[in-house]
Amino acid sequence: MSPNLNESASSETTVILRRLIVMRWCLLAGEIAAILGLPALLDIPLPRWPMLLVVGLQVLANGLAARRLRCAISMGNAQLFGQLVLDIVALSVLMFFSGGAANPLISLLLPPVAIAALALPARLVGGIAGLAVAAYSLLNLVYLPLPIVDAGRAASLHLAGMWFTFVVSVAMLAWFIVRMTASIRRRDAELADVREKSLRDERVIALGALAAGAAHELSTPLATMAVVAGELEHDAALGENARADIVLLRKQIAACKEIISRLAEQAGAQRLDSAGSTRTDRWLADVHQRWLELRPNVTSELELTGNAPAPWVITDTTLEQGLLNLFNNAADVGAAVDVVVDWNSEWLTIEVRDKGPGFAPHVLEKAGRAPFPGHAGGSGIGLFLAQAAISRLGGQLTLFNDGGGVARIELPARTNT
Repeated sequence: MSPNLNESASSETTVILRRLIVMRWCLLAGEIAAILGLPALLDIPLPRWPMLLVVGLQVLANGLAARRLRCAISMGNAQLFGQLVLDIVALSVLMFFSGGAANPLISLLLPPVAIAALALPARLVGGIAGLAVAAYSLLNLVYLPLPIVDAGRAASLHLAGMWFTFVVSVAMLAWFIVRMTASIRRRDAELADVREKSLRDERVIALGALAAGAAHELSTPLATMAVVAGELEHDAALGENARADIVLLRKQIAACKEIISRLAEQAGAQRLDSAGSTRTDRWLADVHQRWLELRPNVTSELELTGNAPAPWVITDTTLEQGLLNLFNNAADVGAAVDVVVDWNSEWLTIEVRDKGPGFAPHVLEKAGRAPFPGHAGGSGIGLFLAQAAISRLGGQLTLFNDGGGVARIELPARTNT
């Protein structure tokens, strides 16, 4: 078993022990009340001091277990097994002093077995079950009988005790199993998130390999386009308007060649620990300016609202491309795009706001966790790639509507060391 799985199992056992301790405090309070109150209430003499000694030892053991948990000491299956053994032994001794197997509270030996079945491996469950059966069997032979002379009264008390034991057992098992079920569902949700992240990473790796191949194949036609545009620019027969368009075309081709060169060098190959870093304000200003050169018809403002100095950011290509995807998505639905950047000592926040109709409900639900179906405006993978890039750096992408669509990026702030 891997260290992560061992740590997860130990943590789950610790949670179960914490619930067992809470449940045991309630039972101990009930035991003390019964030992002190029942003799006078039902006129049944009990050996109080030996029974109170047993309960006192239980209180001491429960207090020590609670102290270990408060001290953040991890407890595993062996500790849980020992606690359940202690419960069965202590309850068996109390039953010995109060009628043995004829005591209707004898059924309280069952909850420890049920808890073991829910939380422990099969061999340890077998040990708990065997101990409970052995204790029940022994209490049929060795015990101190309760001195009740009236057989009818004894039968009535036994039936009342059986009812009380049933109610207590049902309450204990229901409370414990409900908590266990909630823990299992939470663990399943965490495992589903891990599987989803693994699948997303596999898709990103595949897309990176595809991008590298596409960059290599596109370099030749772009070079041809650059040569033809250069020749047309020097054609004396062209008017001033056409010449200005060709100059713009050459700039766009040069920008495309630069992007493809970076893809060819870094797609799927750059490691986070080898990536450089720079000031957030400088990096965002550079990315924003280069994007505006590619989208000259878009109106966009970059607003920096954080206090100086700005935090540093890893200059990772995937993060930059993810940010550009968000810029392009916003520009595709509205001609105006606002980029608002804020930061504090812990987080860097980047909001990309558009003036469009906002995100559709199914987009908000997926929130970039999976590619969307292709549409008229694009292939549907921009948000997916942006989410993958941001998650890779320990951040989070949130989508919501506020006078248009808003994509909020939250990244851990870091200082330059």
